[in-house]
Order: sequence, then C-alpha cells, then structure tokens
Amino acid sequence: HEEKVIFVTFKTFEEIWKFTTYYKIGIIGHCMEKLLLDPTVWLSSLVEEITVDVFIQEEPFNVFYRSILIFLFVFQTFRAAQRKLYIQCMYLNSGQSFAEYVKCSLKFGEHLDSFCSLLLLARGVCLATAEYIAEGPDELSLAPGDRVIIVGFLVPCFDWFTGRMEATGEVGLVKTSLVKPYPCCIDVCFCSTERKKNIQMILTQVKQSSESEDCTVDNNGTQEGCKDLSPICFSVHPLEVRNKSTQDFIPLFSFLKGRDYREELGLVYGLSTEVLTSCTFTGHSDEDELIAFLDVARETAKKKQLFWTQTRLCYLLGKLCAGRSKFSQALVYFEESLCVPQEGFADLRLLASIYSNLAAVHALQKNRDRLFAVSERLVALLLGIPDCLKSLEESSPLTYMVKKSILSHNQKAEARACYLLAKHHWECAEGEQAVPYLERLLVACNAAQKSWSFSLSDGYLTLGGLYNELHLPHLSVSSAKRASLQPSVTLSDCLGSMILVLDIVDKHCGMSEQETSVLPLVAPYLHQGLVLTKVQEAGSMYNHVLRYQLTLCLCQLFYKNKMVKHAISYLQSFINNSPPSEPVPISVLEQNSALIWLAWLHIDNNQPCIALDILDSVLSSMPENCTTLQKGVVLNMRGVALGSMGDQLRAAENYQAAVNICQEDGDLPNWAVAQANLGLLCLKAGAKGLAQRYLVRAVQLFSELKEGGHEEEFASVLLELGLHYVKQELLDYGKGCYEWALLLVTFALLFSDQLSATRHLCHLYGRESPDQCQCLIYSQHQVHILSSIGDRAQEGDALEAISQLYLSLGTNRCLEWDLEYSGLGIFIDLGCKEKEAYGWLKAGKIYHLLGQTELVDIYIQAAQEVALRTGDTGFILKLLEAAGDIFLNNCQDQDKALTFYRDRALPIAVRSSSPLTRLRLCNKLTAVMLGLKMYEEAVKVAQTAMEISVTLGDNLNERVACYRLASLYQGLEQYEMAEHYYLRCLTLCPTPLQFDEETLFYVRVYQTLGDITFYDLKPSLYLTWSILYTSLPASYLPTSTSYPPLSTLCQPWLIL
Repeated sequence: HEEKVIFVTFKTFEEIWKFTTYYKIGIIGHCMEKLLLDPTVWLSSLVEEITVDVFIQEEPFNVFYRSILIFLFVFQTFRAAQRKLYIQCMYLNSGQSFAEYVKCSLKFGEHLDSFCSLLLLARGVCLATAEYIAEGPDELSLAPGDRVIIVGFLVPCFDWFTGRMEATGEVGLVKTSLVKPYPCCIDVCFCSTERKKNIQMILTQVKQSSESEDCTVDNNGTQEGCKDLSPICFSVHPLEVRNKSTQDFIPLFSFLKGRDYREELGLVYGLSTEVLTSCTFTGHSDEDELIAFLDVARETAKKKQLFWTQTRLCYLLGKLCAGRSKFSQALVYFEESLCVPQEGFADLRLLASIYSNLAAVHALQKNRDRLFAVSERLVALLLGIPDCLKSLEESSPLTYMVKKSILSHNQKAEARACYLLAKHHWECAEGEQAVPYLERLLVACNAAQKSWSFSLSDGYLTLGGLYNELHLPHLSVSSAKRASLQPSVTLSDCLGSMILVLDIVDKHCGMSEQETSVLPLVAPYLHQGLVLTKVQEAGSMYNHVLRYQLTLCLCQLFYKNKMVKHAISYLQSFINNSPPSEPVPISVLEQNSALIWLAWLHIDNNQPCIALDILDSVLSSMPENCTTLQKGVVLNMRGVALGSMGDQLRAAENYQAAVNICQEDGDLPNWAVAQANLGLLCLKAGAKGLAQRYLVRAVQLFSELKEGGHEEEFASVLLELGLHYVKQELLDYGKGCYEWALLLVTFALLFSDQLSATRHLCHLYGRESPDQCQCLIYSQHQVHILSSIGDRAQEGDALEAISQLYLSLGTNRCLEWDLEYSGLGIFIDLGCKEKEAYGWLKAGKIYHLLGQTELVDIYIQAAQEVALRTGDTGFILKLLEAAGDIFLNNCQDQDKALTFYRDRALPIAVRSSSPLTRLRLCNKLTAVMLGLKMYEEAVKVAQTAMEISVTLGDNLNERVACYRLASLYQGLEQYEMAEHYYLRCLTLCPTPLQFDEETLFYVRVYQTLGDITFYDLKPSLYLTWSILYTSLPASYLPTSTSYPPLSTLCQPWLIL
C-alpha cells in the first residue's frame, strides 16, 4: 500500500555514500528495527525470528549514482575550463582505456605483468628476474635468481615492497616489477600476520611493538615491549663561546650514533617540533640558534665520517625547518639524510620518518609527482613494518594507498590501507576521522569470499564505540547487534555488545540503573550468551554461574514485560540442566532464590498449586529450628499462593508466621510486605478497619527503610491504602497517599509506577473530588510520563482527555490550548484513522468556536478524506453527522449543517439500511429546516421521521415527529393539519408524567392549541381547551410559575 511506503530522500552525495556504506556493512536493517519495532519485539524474537531485511537493487542504484557523479564532474569541468579532466571523466564513464587513465592520474608505472593478475596480496619468497643496482641506501641491489623474502606484504599495484635478501639478510625496498612469485609464495587475506590480535587490541595498544614476523627484522634493533624511558635532553651551547673542539657534541653524537634502531631513538622521531625546541634541546634563545647549533653539529659529524649521526641530524634539521615553514631548506636536509649512509638502512623507523616528512612537505607544496613517488616508498614500509605507522606525520600517503587500491580493484590492499588509516587516526585520538575507514574495512570484509583472520565482531564493536562517542546511538546499537551476529562471535563479544548497548542507553536516554537493568534491548545478547555458555566445554563451573546470572536477567526481562510463560521456561530449563553429579558452583541460598523466583512466576501465571509445591519443597529443605531470611519470604509467598486458591484462613496464618519471623530477624523489607499482604487479605474479606491498620503499619515499616530498592512495593501499598481512604470518603488521606507514592516513584525513576499513581490522582480530581485545575496538571504529567516511556497510543489518548478538559472550560485561551493537546499528530503517526479523522473534525470545531471560519472547512474536509479512506460506512456516517452537529445550533452557518445531513449523511444512511441513524438524521434535519423556515421541505422529512418511529415502535420519537409536523403546518398556515398533529401528540402522552420538563411540554401544546382555536379556528372551541386545561390533575401541572395563569389567557373570551 502506498501509505506504508517509506521514502528515503538524499540531499547530498555524502548522504548517498553513507547510506550505501551502512547498507553494505549490514546495519540499516537493525536501525529500522530499533526505530519501527516495539521494544518488546526483542523479547519475542527469542522465540520466533523477527528481523527487518533491507534489500536494494544495487545495479540501478550504482548506475544512478555514477550518472550523477559524471554530471557533476562535467559541470565542474566546464566551469573550470579543464578539458583534460573532462576527457578523463569520459574515459571513466565509458569504461574504456581505464588502465591508461589510472597510469596518467596516479603514476602507476609501466608494469602490469602477469604477477599482478596472479596475487592480490602476497607473502613468502619471490625471485629476482632482472639485475638492478640500488640508487640509494634504502634500496636493495638485485641479480637474476636472487631469492627475496617478502617482509610483510607484497602488493602488485604498488611500485615497491619491503624485502630481505635471503643470502645476506639485508633489508630494503625492492621494485615489484623486478620479481616473480616463487612456488611457495601464497596469496593471503588481510591481517593474516596478526592472527593472535584483534583489531580493537591493536588500535588501543599504541605503544606496543608488533610481535609478528613482518614487524620484526633481523638486526634492526627493535625491542619487544615498552620501557619507561627517562626524558631525553641536550644542552645547546652559544656559538660565540663554543670552541673548535667537539666536546660540546659528545652527548648528542653518542645518542645519535649507530646503525640500528633503538627505542629511545623512536621516541625522538615521534616528537613534534615544539617539543624538540622546548624540551629535548635547552639553553638556546630561539629556534634559529638551535638550528645553527645542529647545523654545526652536522658539519662536524660529516668531517668525522659519522654517517648515521649525520643522517639523524639532517632529519632533525629538516623537521625543524619544516616546522618553521622553510620547506625548501627542509627538503635539502631530508634528501641529504637519504644519501649520507654508505650501507643499507637498518633503522627502518628513521627511513619511514624521513619519507613521512618528505611526503608532508611535498603535499604542502602541492608537488604531486614527487608526493606520489615518496608515498610509494612509504607505503612499502608500512605494508612491511606496521610499527612504522608511528612515524607518520600526516595521512596523505595512506589516502594515496586507498585510492590506488580502489582503482586497481585490489580489495585486500584496500582493506589493509583502511586498517592502517583507521589505526593511524585512532592513535592520533581522531576517532571521528577513523570511522569512514573502519566502515570501509568492514565493507571489504563483508564482500570478501574468503574468511578474514581477525574477528569481525571486534571490528563492529570498535565501530559501535566510535558511533557512541559521536552521539549516533542508533548506529551504535545496530553495530553492537551486528557484532553479536557474526559466525565467529565469542562469549566476550556477546557480553561486550550488551555492555555497549547499556552504555548507549545510559548516555543518550538518561535512564536510571534500575530501569536500564531491564531493557528489552539486551535480551538477544543474554539469550546468545546462554547459548554460548552451553557450547563451551572449558570452564564449566564458571559457565554454570554465568548461566545462572544470565537466566535470572532474562527472567526479569520477561516478567517485567508480562511474558511470564517464557520466564518460567528459561528458569525451569536452567534448574533441570544443573549438573547433578558435580558439586553445584552456586550456593544453597542462590539455589533457593531461583526456586522461590520460579514459584513467584507460577503464582503470577495463575498456577498457585505448582508454586505451593515448589515452596513446600524449599521449606522442607530448611532446618526446622533455624529461622532464615528466606524462610520469611517462603511463608509470605505461601500466603499469596493460598490466597489465590481461595484458602484465606491458611493464607492469613502464613502471613502472620512470616510477620513473626521477619520481626524476630529484624527483616524490615519482608516484614513490611507481609503486613501489606495481610491488609490486602483483610480488604478482600471485608474487614476494612483491620485492613487499614495492617496497611498503615506496612507504610510505617517501609518509611523506616534506609536502603533503596523498595520504592515499587512501597508505592503499591500507598496506592492501595489511598484507594481504601477514597472509598471511605476520606479524600484528604487518599490524596496524601497518592501524592506520597508519586514522589517515591518519581525520585526512583520508575515510570510505570509513576503512570499508575498519576492516573489515580487524575481519577481523584476528575470524579471523586472535582478540581479541573489539578486534573489538568496531573493529566499533563501523565502525558510527559507516556512520552518518556514511548507509549504513543496511550499518549494520544491522554492528550485527547486533556483536550476534552480544555474544551469543557470554553474560554478562547482554553480552546487555543485545546488545539495543542489534540493528539492529532500521534494518531497520524500510528495510523489510527478513526481517531485521526475525529482529531481533524475536533480541530475544525474549535476553530468554529474561535470564529476562524476560514480554517473550519479545511479541517472538516481533511476529516472526511481520512474517513473515506477507512471504507467503513458506519464510521463515515457518524463522522458526517458529527460534522453537521458543529453547525446545528449556529444561526449563521445552519445551512452548512443542512449540507452534511441532507446531501451527504442521509443518502448513505438510506443505502446502509440503518433506521435508527436515518431517524436521528431526519429529526436533526427537520430542526435545521424549521430554523431556516423551509417548511415545505421539512414536512416531508418530518413525515419520514414519523413513519420510521411508527415502524420501530418508538413512542417518544413519534411524539417529537408529530409535534414538529404540527409546528410546520402551523408555519404553513394549515391550521387543521396543525391541530390534527397536536392532538395526535397529546394522545401519545404517557400516564403519569415523570418529569417537570415533560409537563411543561404538554402545557405548551395545550396553549398552542388554544391560540390556534381562538385566533385561527372557531372561537367556541377555545373554551373547550380551557376546560381541558383546568381539568388537569395537580400532578400534571408544572411547578414552575414562568407561565401566566389560565384566567389571564381566558380573559379576552370572558369579555366577549
């Protein structure tokens, strides 16, 4: 049906991109479940699978999206007059010369050999196919047939990869075009080298070095684990006091020397320019002095042939110059640092830092060619050694990696790049920037044919946490649900999803801990946790305790949402499946608590006999002479069960025994409950005085409790006591109890109990002790509670009740408020057509009362359209009649009532064969025509009304029809017919008359007959009617003195 269609409108390309991304990672359906379904559906879904599946015809959608993009590119092309971009766009549109387009725009190089088509992401060993002489210390020289071990990953779409010579152990960059796969070279999936790590651990452990093979290179000096290193600090000596010796540089040279990587060097590589200037180097007046000092140190190291010291000094100088926006000078230093070493780079963190800073400078200078060349080398290091990610200055090389992977259709390389980008932004505390790459990573994982070696559940949980930080609760909850549905989900993932959902609700909904603990949203995670604890064999004792806790939580959820049978099933299953032969890991107290809870569920499910058997078994297992807190609870519940079975005497005995035990043990909460149960039992038996005493005592005990958690029971007792006071007409005491209960549950954030207390107060001020002002206040509070709960149907009914209160007040201000509380919007949202139609009609009536006639017809027309869409003839007829009633008693617009009664409602009533409705419409139509002096047409309608009344045997309506016919004939000056119908009306007079109004009616009839006889017919008859009038019994005569005495009426005749 068209009214059930959901239309999705996209305003920007970003919204289209986000929608498709959410669809591909599978969270749109869960978002729809959260928005459209009632929360209790999550509980029902445990029994029968209930999901919202979203399907998109991706091919037409992609064509549409691509055509819009092409149009946008063409438009921008013509605006910028860039013909070259237009040609490239045409290539992209036609799908032709795609490789050439990629080469020109991203500098792929000239190699696209068979190796690229064989493997997308490779590890293992490869063979050199041609001779190559290294052009710098960062590269490896090759000879045909050399075996090169791939460090990390080899991605064919990139120009370089990190390799290690099998013969010498040297590590450096190798051109991808110069190698071919060795038979043992394998194609791998993303993150296969980090099988023992999940994505969330990797993203959060920023300072932990990778322990995998691709992160550890022989002789590179990388240390495992992190050490607490003291801050590094060097003194800068002024140039004017510095002699020509190298004594001032000894600490600096000692720190920077050596080929291999050290952890303290890695700390320096990652420092910002500000930290280097202010903390690492001290004693200088400004940055120029520091740069001059380091430059002299560089020259000294060069003279002494301290190549690695010189290389690191060039790096520091380049970084300081770049920080001062001296990019040309920075490039000189960085390029020098790449040329100084006489042997290959063993400190690959230093090499990555140099490349990263070079890429940053080229990006700022918009030197695209050199940026791509440096990015290629940096990407090779990042693919080989993820620890080099800490050296990254900005994300443009990784962005380049993503773009090139996408254009090369290398999904695994794209996933790896997205993973590195997400990790980089996470380490930089840029969670918002990490979200799109983590989303893209999950898209690649879902689209892959092979399984991925890292946990998708961890990826979704990480994404859900980021959504939560960005205040996107629906996406966060959907991510948690998606994490729990993965095939590789574990018990920790399931519990992590539940914790994330509870955190989201607490953060964005502001609910208390007590309300949050019973959220239906967590039901699927509790159920899945139960399933996972059953399939896990290891740690069975721990799993049994966990199953106990999860089962109780689920039972509480079912009980709170009135699904008691499901709660009984889960709890009974847990008790039956408890290990009989092994020592039970839960205590006897917890076992009895489970049985007592099961008994209560049976009582609530109207199975008191089963509950009594369970309670008897618990009671028999307790020592006879030992009183425990549970014994008082069991006796109290036995009283409840016996009371449900009708055995009030035994119930009272158990309640009293529970009171005695709780009093002896000082158990105030159960003592108060037992007293309240005794009071309710006395109320049921009719002992009102005794019941009041017990209930008051229960209230006293509850008020003495210092700990929380008993507000719900306390409020229930107060409401029962207040109801008792109201029935005894002690209204002030009743008000006090109701308001006390409302305060308790308001502070405890118990919305359902707030609703109950508020309804009691509304009933009190609406009927028992009428006070419209107080009734309005509590009615509005009731609406606020229902809005917080999310019960839209009851909220609409409450708004409608408030609207009726304002309408009864009748002032213009109240009528304006009435429009605000109509509840029309809620009825529209819920699809309640009848209430929606009456809402439109009521709004039209209010505007009619306010005199805004230009809006009346609009709202009434809307009401008619809604009613017609229902297709219910009876409802349409009622609404049209109600629309006519709006104008019935209005002298100015009575003709509009004629339209609704005669032209619209009456034909439908005739077709629907509804004589009562037709009679009612004829009576109203006659009254309207009589007011408009349409006597001739009104006679026909009144005649029809009289015929229907005779057919139905309705004496009252027949009298009314006769009287109206007489009045109409009198208006038409047909006095004989008027006299005839007046006389017929008198013959239908019941004996005796029951009401004063009925007596006055017949007095008017007699008076009218007298007037007709005296003035219009034979005067001699007037005396006859006078005699008849005087012969009326005293009981027939009206008590009112508003009419003149008969002698006054007869005086003109006596004179004659």
